[in-house]
Amino acid sequence: MNFTVRYETTNKTYKTVTISDRGTVTYNGSICGDDQNGPKIAVQFGPGFSWIANFSKAASTYSIDSISFSYNTGDNTTFPDAEDKGILTVDELLAIKIPLNDLFRCNSLSTLEKNDVVQHYWDVLVQAFVQNGTVSTNEFLCDEDKTSTVAPTIHTTVPSPTTTPTPKEKPEAGTYSVNNGNDTCLLATMGLQLNITQDKVASVININPNTTHSTGSCRSHTALLRLNSSTIKYLDFVFAVKNENRFYLKEVNVSMYLVNGSVFSIANNNLSYWDAPLGSSYMCNKEQTVSVSGAFQINTFDLRVQPFNVTQGKYSTAQECSLDDDTILIPIIVGAGLSGLIIVIVIAYVIGRRKSYAGYQTL
Repeated sequence: MNFTVRYETTNKTYKTVTISDRGTVTYNGSICGDDQNGPKIAVQFGPGFSWIANFSKAASTYSIDSISFSYNTGDNTTFPDAEDKGILTVDELLAIKIPLNDLFRCNSLSTLEKNDVVQHYWDVLVQAFVQNGTVSTNEFLCDEDKTSTVAPTIHTTVPSPTTTPTPKEKPEAGTYSVNNGNDTCLLATMGLQLNITQDKVASVININPNTTHSTGSCRSHTALLRLNSSTIKYLDFVFAVKNENRFYLKEVNVSMYLVNGSVFSIANNNLSYWDAPLGSSYMCNKEQTVSVSGAFQINTFDLRVQPFNVTQGKYSTAQECSLDDDTILIPIIVGAGLSGLIIVIVIAYVIGRRKSYAGYQTL
């Protein structure tokens, strides 16, 4: 799981941070439950950060009743320049019912959004009210997994890659979208090629759009596009509004399984790519590189994206990148042609002068 939090700064602007791995984790307050109280998982990960899941039991089912997430805006490292300091809590009521003695599984990405906090969950395995200390072999799948065509992630081994095995080829472009209710609020079309360097070994992976799924969220000043597959836990593109009239790609987060059995994770929330006016889309058909870190770059092909103000599920007029702008070639070609013509004239003039000059005549 991870959490994306939007907060106001002292200069009255807004920032977005992603909270995931917080180092040392404790479980104070976790209980198995009794006749008066249901089971509870309580997790603490840093000063003022906590996550609590509550369970209850009926005659033949048990429920994940609620999730509570608390974060500390007084932590200057996580929330620099926060206007309001203190611990804030977001409570979500779920009431997910699961048959007793069944293991609940949800490999698909699930998103909860409330009060400037977006919670992301994936690869979930949980069973409350375990009988005789033995976890059940019967699985109850979430609705997203029931409709998904992706095979469940095997947790005892690293999943086999589903990306294109020929990285030198141009990746296939996929179309991804994010919905807000019944309306599409974000559109993206792009071919993606991931360049990863780990332990001085470089690898190139083409993303297969046929096995990659998109989710995300849309807000007034930020938008999230999350891609995931059986090998990509998440690949996040976070867009932001600047100066109230333009948008840009501000943040990229990735966590994925590599073929050597390791997990590769990188995040950068200080990017500045794909800048375009609000109400338009950004387009770049030529190959373009998003440099996330020294160890991770993304090459995009046939890119078009619109994270805000999507109307009727269609792209608005596109602002093209400078790589696609062929109009700049016209003056260059004309200038080069004129320069060549001048050089030819000068050479012809010099040759003509030499042939017409006879030198001194003998008297």
